Amino acid sequence: MTTDSPTPDTGAELLPIATPARTRAALRTLIRPDRGLALTGLGILVGATVVGLLVQPLLGRIVDIVADGRPAGDLTLPVVLLVAVAVVQGLTTMLGLTRIARLGETVLARLRERFVERALNLPADRLERAGAGDLTARVTGDVARVAEAVRSALPEMARSVLAILLTLGALALLDVRFLLAALLAVPVQLLTARWYVRRALTLYADQRVANGAQQQQLLETIGGAVTVRGHRLEEQHTERSAGRSRKAVDLTMRSVNLVLGFYGRLHIAEYIGLAAVLIAGFWLVRDGAVSIGTATAAALYFHSLFGPVNAALVLLDDAQSAAAGLARLVGVTDLAEQPEPEAGKPEAGKPTAGKPEVGKPEAGKAAPASVPRQRIASSEAAVTVHAVSHAYGPGRPVLHEVSLTLEPGEHVALVGTSGAGKSTLARIVAGVQQPTAGTVTSPGGEGSAPAGAGEHPVVLVTQEVHVFTGTLAEDLRLARPEATDADLRAALATVHALDWAEALPDGLGTVVGEGGHRLDPARAQQLALARLVLADPALAVLDEATAEAGSAGARVLERSAEAALDGRTALVVAHRLTQAVAADRVVVLEAGRVVESGPHDELRDADGPYAALWRAWSGSRTAAPHP
Repeated sequence: MTTDSPTPDTGAELLPIATPARTRAALRTLIRPDRGLALTGLGILVGATVVGLLVQPLLGRIVDIVADGRPAGDLTLPVVLLVAVAVVQGLTTMLGLTRIARLGETVLARLRERFVERALNLPADRLERAGAGDLTARVTGDVARVAEAVRSALPEMARSVLAILLTLGALALLDVRFLLAALLAVPVQLLTARWYVRRALTLYADQRVANGAQQQQLLETIGGAVTVRGHRLEEQHTERSAGRSRKAVDLTMRSVNLVLGFYGRLHIAEYIGLAAVLIAGFWLVRDGAVSIGTATAAALYFHSLFGPVNAALVLLDDAQSAAAGLARLVGVTDLAEQPEPEAGKPEAGKPTAGKPEVGKPEAGKAAPASVPRQRIASSEAAVTVHAVSHAYGPGRPVLHEVSLTLEPGEHVALVGTSGAGKSTLARIVAGVQQPTAGTVTSPGGEGSAPAGAGEHPVVLVTQEVHVFTGTLAEDLRLARPEATDADLRAALATVHALDWAEALPDGLGTVVGEGGHRLDPARAQQLALARLVLADPALAVLDEATAEAGSAGARVLERSAEAALDGRTALVVAHRLTQAVAADRVVVLEAGRVVESGPHDELRDADGPYAALWRAWSGSRTAAPHP
C-alpha cells in the first residue's frame, strides 16, 4: 500500500510513498533469501558480546584482590583472562560484523536492482506528471541514505541492541537490585525515543519531498535557460529556486534542533541511571551483600551501556532517515507493480473497448507498463487502434476516441499542431503508455510479427536519445547483445553512419557517452536508428526522431530514418512535412481527434487542415522547391 506524496507548489504530482507497514513487508521480502546469513551473523555477534561481558567481572576481581591485600601473583590469572577476552571478542566481533555487512550489501544490491527494473517500467504519463526531479532525488539521495544505513547503522544497531540486552542480564546475575537501579533510566530513554520518532519520520519525509521539489525546480530552470532568458524571466525563476532552497534549509535546521534536543534528554537519562547504580552499590557493600569488586563491576556494566544505548538511540536518526528513503523507493516499485486488468475485465472506474489478452510477465520480472495487446496473425493488420482516449488527469483530455489502422509494411505519418496529441498516441501505440480507454492491437507475441521481424515486436525512437557510456560497439549491442562487428557495421551503413563511425579514434572501440567521445545530436540520433535496425522490430514508432538535427543535418537524418524503416511497419510523428510526403499515408490530429487521413497529394489538394499546414510550412521555407 502506498500513499500519495505531499505535492509541492510546482504543479508536479510526486510519485507515491509506501506506508510503514508496506515498507516493513518489502524489507522482509528483501531479506528473506538470506535468512541463513542473517542468523549466522547475529549468532556470532551474540557470542562476541557474551565474551565481552566477562571484562567487568574480571576487573571487579582485580579490585577485590587489591582491596583484600592479596599477593601480586594473584593478579596474573585475571590479567591473562582479560587479554584472552579482548582477543576472542575482537575476532568474533569482526567475523560477525563481516557477515552482517555482507547481508546488508546483498540486500542493498537487491533493492537497487529492483528499483531500477521497476523504474524503467513506470508509466510514461505518471513519470511526466511527477517530473524528473522527484525520481532523480529518489535514485540518488534516497538510495544513498539507505546505503549508508545498511553499511554503518545496521551492523552498529545489531551490536548495540545485543550489548544492551546481555548487559542488563549480566547486571541481574550480579544482583537483581543493580538491574532495578539501572532500569530507572529506561523511562526517560523510552520517552526520549518516542518523542524523537514521532517527530523525525514526518520531518525526514518532508525533507525528502522538499529536496525533490528543489531538484525539479533547478532542472526545469537550467533545462529551460534559453527560454527563461528569452522571456526575461531570470528574476522570477531565481526567486522560485531560492524559495525551494529556503524550504529545504528550514527543514534541515528543524532536524538539527530535533537531534540536539534528543541528545540533551539522553544525558539526563545517563545521570539518573549511573547515580542509581552507585547508590545501590554503596548500600549493598555497606550491608555486606556484595563485595567492592562486585559493586565496581555493576557500575562498569552500566557505564558500558552508555555507548550501546546512545548508539542505538542515535541510530534512530539514521534509521528514520533511511526508513523515509526506503518508503519512497518502495513507493516507486509498488507503482510499477500495479497489475494490469484481467482479460476482458475493465479496471475499476475505467472504460474499455474489446477484450484484450494480457500476457503474463516472466517469473521475477515486473509486468511492463504497456497498453493491453492482442496477438495477431501476420495476415491481419499490423496495428489497429480502436477508440483510444487518454487524459493526463481530470480535465486534461489529450485524445478522444482515436481509431487508426496500419497495414503490414505501411508507413503512416502523424501530423498536427503542437498539443494535438501526436506524441501521446505514438507512445500508446509503442506500448510505453496506457490509454484511459480503448485498445491497441499490434505485434505482441510469437508468430504475430511479419517475416523478418526480430525479437522486439515494437521499438520507439524519440528525439531525446541517450548515448550510454562505453564503447560504440557496446552501445549498439544494447539492441542485440549477440551481434557481431559485421552486424554492427551493417546497421551503421544502413543509416548512413558507417563513415563517421569508422573515422572515430578507435572505430567501434571508441568510448562514447559521458567522459568519452562526444557525439553531436545528429550522430546520436543515427546511433539510435542503428539500434533500431539491430533490434529489427515488426513495428517502429518514431516520435520526432529527426528533430534534434539542425536544418543542415535534417535531410541526412531523414534519409537515415527512411532506411531504418525500410521493410517494416512504421508510425512517424513528423517534425518536418517532408517526412509526410515520403509516407504512404498522412493522419492529421487536431485537438486529440483524427480530422484527416490519406496520401499527401490528396490531402494537399483537399484544402483541409493538412493543406493549411502544408501552405504554412512551405511558406516558411527559404530553400527546397515544392516537392
